[in-house]
Amino acid sequence: MSTRPMLSRTPSDLPWTTSNQHRFPQRRWRPLLMWMLLACTTIAIFQIGLRAGSPPTTFTVPEVSSSHPSALTFSTHPITRMMDEAEERFRAKVERQSKTLPEAIEEYKRRYGMPPPKGFDGWWEYTRKYDVVLVDEYDTLMRDLAPFYALRGKKELGDYSDNDEDPLRPGSGLDSNGWALGGGPEMRRRIAEVAGVSSIDLVRVRNGVPSTVSINKDGFVDDEVSARARGLKSMLGKCVAVLPDMDFPVNAKAEGRVIVPWDRWEVAGQDATTSDKIGLGMGNRTYIEVVTDDKSNSAHPLSTFRPDWRGEGNVWDTWRRTCPPNSTARKFYASIRSAMLDRSVPSSFTFAPSTSFNAISFCDQPHLHYTQGHFFSDWRTLGDLYPVLSPARAKGFGDIKIPSHYYYGSTDAYTYGWDEVNLELQPTDRGEVAWGDETDLGPNGEGGVDDRDLTIDPSYDGHTNTANPPKNRKTGKESKRNKIFWRGATTGGGNSPPGFAALYQRHRAVRMAGWDVEGDVEIWIPSTTSLLPNSSSSSTAKKSNYNDVPLTAHKVPAATLNKALMDVAFVKANNADQYPGGLERLMAEHRFSGSVYLGGHWQYKYLLDLDGMSYSGRFMSFLASDSVPIKSTAYEEFFSEWIEPWLHYIPLSSSYEEIYNIFGYFSGIPAEVVEEVYGNATNPETGAPLFPPGTKIPAIPGAPDGDARLRRIARAGKQWKRTIGRTLDLESYVYRLALEWARLCADDRDAMTMKV
Repeated sequence: MSTRPMLSRTPSDLPWTTSNQHRFPQRRWRPLLMWMLLACTTIAIFQIGLRAGSPPTTFTVPEVSSSHPSALTFSTHPITRMMDEAEERFRAKVERQSKTLPEAIEEYKRRYGMPPPKGFDGWWEYTRKYDVVLVDEYDTLMRDLAPFYALRGKKELGDYSDNDEDPLRPGSGLDSNGWALGGGPEMRRRIAEVAGVSSIDLVRVRNGVPSTVSINKDGFVDDEVSARARGLKSMLGKCVAVLPDMDFPVNAKAEGRVIVPWDRWEVAGQDATTSDKIGLGMGNRTYIEVVTDDKSNSAHPLSTFRPDWRGEGNVWDTWRRTCPPNSTARKFYASIRSAMLDRSVPSSFTFAPSTSFNAISFCDQPHLHYTQGHFFSDWRTLGDLYPVLSPARAKGFGDIKIPSHYYYGSTDAYTYGWDEVNLELQPTDRGEVAWGDETDLGPNGEGGVDDRDLTIDPSYDGHTNTANPPKNRKTGKESKRNKIFWRGATTGGGNSPPGFAALYQRHRAVRMAGWDVEGDVEIWIPSTTSLLPNSSSSSTAKKSNYNDVPLTAHKVPAATLNKALMDVAFVKANNADQYPGGLERLMAEHRFSGSVYLGGHWQYKYLLDLDGMSYSGRFMSFLASDSVPIKSTAYEEFFSEWIEPWLHYIPLSSSYEEIYNIFGYFSGIPAEVVEEVYGNATNPETGAPLFPPGTKIPAIPGAPDGDARLRRIARAGKQWKRTIGRTLDLESYVYRLALEWARLCADDRDAMTMKV
């Protein structure tokens, strides 16, 4: 056995608890942020406002799941419960889907308070022909479209006349069928206006034929033009022949474009009143048109729109106006507080039931906006209600979600199983590595993770070299490496205002997973003493009752743990000059490694999926693999209500703090960590070594069926991709969107409504 450094930790230290862990080193960029706090505290007049609007000092978010550590076992572990509940929820969702067209029509009317659009029966035939599973789950689409049903036309432009209004509801702005007056012409007018904005392209349908169009942008050069528009055009292929002429404005950027302030909406039930202006499709609110006497831009309100901020405002200052007037974010001086200046750290034993899209309220905790790069985008947002189709939407934005072209097309960088030589999709990627023998606890207490039992060829890349995947030294079987893996570029936000790149989501994750970080991590797993030979408690390690062994908090050096279970690094430095201190400091404070083919990811059990400038385009490929995605995102995508966290993937909070206890539950503590931390520990009563020389120090296993549960998530995600995340399902979503779009753009919306 190799010589190990002496450590003072002994079993008597268990359980280790600490109220305010602070393992992140205070980097040199922190003083650059201190001016924000100092500016506020040195001006006495601001002190009251700061105290009144001060947000909580942790990352703790609502709707989280945790257990009281004093009674914690694997059988009562929150992950055990959340996995079981997720499976039941998804099974119930699938079972309640409509089986016939009449059932689907009734369900549509029940959910949305109106009949479905014309052509709904054709869409239903499509779902039956191609075995679409979730035929009723389009609530996110309808929420995206609801604001546009609230648009009213302009009588002075001939969009409607006084005779068109419902005589029973004078002043409502609704026709006798409940549709907003002149909504169709206004929708088309706004489409035409926004089509002239930089980085907005059109997918145009004329006589059943789709095409992509890029309007003249006054010489503005954009290297992303038409990538997403071409994807949407392809997705319309199976339904375009039945569509009327119409235009779809498509966002060429990854970032969201539309932000509508709070004061542009009249909400039913607000101030204990009920609005009589709420029409069909509007949800619970109606849009308030701003009337101005300025005629200079009456022909084209966006004619003077500039694509970037140029130091005149920023996304956050615009976004916070979507919050209620009494929210913390609207109290300006409370909203400039940096999350990274907080001394406390969120609980590492708090697990997110879903992604951060619904979990975080930036209105109530505005300091958290510093941790999300989309609030610092350099691209100017549209401050009014314009129909723009984007592949993802962050909270508070008004973009309409469409499937990403990365999910629909086939490339070797984003598509699992793509054979670029024969230009065809294979069911199994050539870089796929078998799961291997499960590392769960054996019947006599043996088991656990030790990647040192694997033979690893460093030249294996899953693409050009697939000859020698990782294998178990003892059995010779292929076996995935039990690590959390991520590679990516330093994207994640813009530079408006400058100086905040260190706080963006990818930068935080890479620093957290660094191999030289300071401090400790708490992982709740069984005590080491239960695994020692001849221990009076060793019988508790038997698989039959390991579920009920009390869990204790193991305090492990973060650097030691990261080296054993984290392989997280940047591969490319984009816009390094935007990082405080430039490229030199960026390289010094983050781990960088070589690029990795997509196929190289499949040799790892855990695949970390992080937002970049927007959503992650690799998520679908991760699901299609035999590995398990751990996804942290602030975005909602078109499939968000189709997929079930803790069944098809593992959700991760925006703080990432719980990732160690996620690993601990499924995989325990690797043997190499146990050896380094406990290898020289002594029995406090006898002074004898806990592990005599020559003893093989075991891993501390996770849940008795932890590896099997992890593999179950991998298989469930793969099955979801094969049955619900197919290109056919993306086309089904776009088909439904197109039918709703046709009705929204129609002069006579009732004529574009299915007669039932």
